[in-house]
Amino acid sequence: MKTSPWLVALPTAALLLGGCGGGGGDAGTPITTPSVTPTGTLALSLTDAPACGFDHVYVTVQKVRVHASATAQDGDAGWTEINVGPTQRFDLLALRNGVLASLGQVPLPAGRYTQLRLVLAENGGATPLANAVVPSGGAEVALTTPSGQQSGLKLDANIDVVANQLADFVIDFDACKSVVTAGNSGQYLLKPVVSVVPNLLSGVSGHVDASIANGGTTISLQQGGVVLKATSPEASGRFVLAPAAPGNYDLVVKATARAGMVLTGVPVVASTVTVVSNAAAPLTPAPALEGQAIGSVMAAGAATAAPVWATQQLAGGRVVTMAETLSDAITGAYTLRLPAAPPWVAAYVAAPGSPVFAADASAGLQYTLNARVSDTTKMSGPFAVTAGGTLTTNFSF
Repeated sequence: MKTSPWLVALPTAALLLGGCGGGGGDAGTPITTPSVTPTGTLALSLTDAPACGFDHVYVTVQKVRVHASATAQDGDAGWTEINVGPTQRFDLLALRNGVLASLGQVPLPAGRYTQLRLVLAENGGATPLANAVVPSGGAEVALTTPSGQQSGLKLDANIDVVANQLADFVIDFDACKSVVTAGNSGQYLLKPVVSVVPNLLSGVSGHVDASIANGGTTISLQQGGVVLKATSPEASGRFVLAPAAPGNYDLVVKATARAGMVLTGVPVVASTVTVVSNAAAPLTPAPALEGQAIGSVMAAGAATAAPVWATQQLAGGRVVTMAETLSDAITGAYTLRLPAAPPWVAAYVAAPGSPVFAADASAGLQYTLNARVSDTTKMSGPFAVTAGGTLTTNFSF
């Protein structure tokens, strides 16, 4: 099964029909026709957002299970399986900038499906390991997967399968939020953050300056400060954020030792990729010194792995996320590197026009820190971050 670019021709769904039968007998015997269940086809692919601090994140997918009920248990009737054959070991970090890996497709009765189970292979004694990570500059280490993975990693979905049509969806892994460090043990845990989204032929593309395409740069599409799609640039500086649903977005560039860069009001329309910059005129964040925010996240008195992120409020009240991470599963500790400089902001301008960026003095060096455990989010700040300074904020749930 090969990895393919995101812009692909969609296969034609097959209509599966049962045969018709009739009863014999005299003229008065009615002829009955077996009922036919309308059938469509579900196709699934795999993609990923950037992973923080890793050169590779490997997962080995055996199959995907599909069910109409969000509460169906492993042994319940009604499951349909997509067997990924042969079993595939995917490097999630190769599935960025619009690259998808096909997991296969399966015919399904028309209807709504609300639960997927992603079944991963278990790590054994053989190498390469089925599930593993390679920390930046380091050696491959086993990735510990949830103890209940035999039944699969449960994913919430909202998939409508229509008779005689293809329902084309993407399992969008966020390795940056899914791989958790476990103190100084040298272990890494998989706590999957995954969304199931339509494979839309729409999104945003562009270039950042190639000098910052070094593994420390992320580009994201956001709405109201919520990161909906993120990637890191290729070596050339090129990036693609797809699939993305039609709408208006803020595009945020965060790079090491650079000021934040925000392009507001970027439109995405159906079946179109909006181009925001090119190699001749790439997005180039201004050099800036950095400070850091550190602290811990505790839940009921115990350390926990939790998403932590820093936001800034721009002129006019717009909020953007400038950095995000996961706290350590054993110690609860987190670290965020933050620009000690105002973000540079511009409104989107369609080609051949060019956006005009300027430092947002109203945002200044002020950041609000956020952490979430289960469905509860706590905020702290805003605080000023200074060059070389350290801001300590501890969260208790």
